[in-house]
Amino acid sequence: MDLHELEEIRLDAYENSKIYKERTKTAHDKLIRLKDFKARDSVLLFNSKLRLFHGKLRSKWVGPFKIQEVLPYGSLTLLNKEGKEFTVNGHRCKPYLGETDDNEEEIVTPLQDPIPA
Repeated sequence: MDLHELEEIRLDAYENSKIYKERTKTAHDKLIRLKDFKARDSVLLFNSKLRLFHGKLRSKWVGPFKIQEVLPYGSLTLLNKEGKEFTVNGHRCKPYLGETDDNEEEIVTPLQDPIPA
């Protein structure tokens, strides 16, 4: 009789583990935002190179780059300013929301120093 109870406890633990994994997955999937990239959009690229003590307050995002082509499974073909193209994983990119003019060049807004009181 003890073997049957032990087997039943093991099956209950297996079911509880399965329920926990399903709930954890749904909670994680709620936080994921899908990125919908289109050709000719501007994106910033995450620079993941590890540089120790090399400007810890510097932005790790470089760009903007133009998307030339959206490949299957989230890959992107990007164009840099010189016109060279390269392929990256879409997870390393985020949309660039800066302004551009009709010539497709970046508009830079200089920041002013605060006026002393």
